Amino acid sequence: MLTMARRLALSSHPGPTLAVTALATVLAIALGFDPARCALVAVTIFVGQLSIGWSNDWIDAERDRSVGRRDKPVAQGLIGVGAVRTAAIVSAVVTVPLSFALGALAGIAHLVLVASGWAYNLGLKRTALSVLPFIVSFGILPAVVTLASPVPVFAAPWAVVVGAVFGVAIHFTNVLPDLADDATTGVRGLPHRLGLVPSGITAFLALALGAVVVLVGPWIATGRAPGVFSWAACVVVLAIAVVGVRLVVIRPPSRLLFQLIIAAALIIAVQLALSGTSLTV
Repeated sequence: MLTMARRLALSSHPGPTLAVTALATVLAIALGFDPARCALVAVTIFVGQLSIGWSNDWIDAERDRSVGRRDKPVAQGLIGVGAVRTAAIVSAVVTVPLSFALGALAGIAHLVLVASGWAYNLGLKRTALSVLPFIVSFGILPAVVTLASPVPVFAAPWAVVVGAVFGVAIHFTNVLPDLADDATTGVRGLPHRLGLVPSGITAFLALALGAVVVLVGPWIATGRAPGVFSWAACVVVLAIAVVGVRLVVIRPPSRLLFQLIIAAALIIAVQLALSGTSLTV
């Protein structure tokens, strides 16, 4: 029997929520934040991501029920829409003071990130601009962390580019398994308009571009050639991209594609951590 807490957790999109939180925390550690500051970054990002995840399940509840989504507790009737709506609103409200506890600039940046996620859930997902919230949210994520330092600094342009193209990869692979269900409920975002194979290829090309930028960006910024690990990580991510493209072409879409992207995200997170001070302007 699922407890209410577990049902709420499953409604929060725990995979992406934890992945984004982990990435931000790794960046904070790489920038030399003290443990308390790292914990504040982690909690702030986590609560903001919870609000985005819960708002998605709340706003899409009727649509998810109509297509029988088995991965969402609301759609299965395991938890009421009211409970998820309340969790989304409360976590969004709590996100505001947490964000500004990181500093004024970091707070504004994080609230833009969260608002972008909500905008997707509230309607942008149904338009040709569906990818824009992912570009904005993931692109601004490194800046949230760098601006949260005791002396706020802006993220290096290459780090913003890595986040933005990674956001493209996340968006396209996340919706691929749901294209048919979305079509029946009137959702026609950019991936739906492009189609299965072009969208899948776009996602993994974006992933490959991110791997190259995270390798070359710090090199250009500091003049120091990448180490063996950075080269190896880039090769692994490029290999994941190749596998992903092949799967898109020869197999029906599945959650495996999104899992490949998350695996690549962890590798890129480590590369970003190794970049250290080159993450900032």
